[in-house]
Amino acid sequence: MSIQGTCAPQFAEVRTEFERNFAERGEVGASVHITLDGEPVVDLWGGQADPLTGQPWSEETIVHVWSCTKAATSLCAHILASRGELDLNAPVTHYWPEYGAEGKDTTLVRHLLSHQAGLPAATSLLPANAFYDWDLITSTLAAQKPLWQPGTRHGYHGLTFGFLIGEVIRRATGLSLGQFFEKEVSGPLALDFWMGLPDDLEPHVAPTIPVDPTEPGLLLPSLFITAMTQPESLPGLMLLNNGGYMAPGESDSRAAHTAEMGAIGGISNARGLAGMYRPLALGGTYNGIRLVEESQIPQMSITAVSGQDAVVGVPSRFSLGFQKQVNNTHLPANDAEGLLMPEEAFGHTGMGGSLGFADPKARISFGYTMNKQGPGLALNSRGQSLVNALYRALGYHQSSNTWYA
Repeated sequence: MSIQGTCAPQFAEVRTEFERNFAERGEVGASVHITLDGEPVVDLWGGQADPLTGQPWSEETIVHVWSCTKAATSLCAHILASRGELDLNAPVTHYWPEYGAEGKDTTLVRHLLSHQAGLPAATSLLPANAFYDWDLITSTLAAQKPLWQPGTRHGYHGLTFGFLIGEVIRRATGLSLGQFFEKEVSGPLALDFWMGLPDDLEPHVAPTIPVDPTEPGLLLPSLFITAMTQPESLPGLMLLNNGGYMAPGESDSRAAHTAEMGAIGGISNARGLAGMYRPLALGGTYNGIRLVEESQIPQMSITAVSGQDAVVGVPSRFSLGFQKQVNNTHLPANDAEGLLMPEEAFGHTGMGGSLGFADPKARISFGYTMNKQGPGLALNSRGQSLVNALYRALGYHQSSNTWYA
């Protein structure tokens, strides 16, 4: 397998593990990018963007990064909070009055960011292509009764997160989520990262290679088993009532790539993910571009909720909008995926295994994207091997599967 790009000698083990992903762990096409003190130290890509045509993964290849998009959406909220234009402790109704229906008037903006809002899915049947109609989804969520009392528990808002936060951002700024992200983040930082992909970039998108549920020995997470056997459950509502978005192949449609979906719709690559986190690893600014004040970083990195996730069914941990390290290796094999990194780090995985994060203490940013999905929602062995190699190169040690300086 031909690997392209550059890698500083200190991080040679990252390249070795990247190569092993292709040779031993089923990687098809992927990219990984790491910055240290703002400078790229790893920038690698390789494999096939499309095995059906033989198209190689190139420097320009981009791919659907699924829930890594949640971090981009959360960053937009923190930018506004840092400027004093969004109060994370204010009721959602301060910005979005209609949201107060059905007892949701006590929901705070921070509850949306920490997956405590009680709206991980719509309960009324959504029509076909509903996720491509912003006004339909936001009005549906505004009118719905929460599935638990907001603020009393947390459960992964896998598909609704972006509509909830995005509508608050739209009400506060007058810009759509994708417009605000491009104006304040991806444009100034010159990132390959879009929520709403332009037509001319469609040829650069590597098609998603989904998990084959008939693959011998495949272990499906309990989230998917519950959804398939109990469609009325929280996992079932989240994964089945989405207007067909989760149907095979739909996420690769042009309609899906065009839509602004701040929970799951982002298109990027490793360079784009790491580039978004680079200022956050450096106190909020990079190359004269300030995203947030340094005082905002703790709001992004300190754990807000932890424990058993009401939707996913396994332990999860979140700050205000970002995933924190979580060690689920003690669980049965089908649920043992986690996110093993230092406590100071914050970021987000994407379904099938992509990852972006910042570590302000180590002053690093990290991005990993791929087209061949693993079976879970969190980080599988391919991405975790790269994270492990990175921290070994930095001289960290591992205890109880967590990394420490």
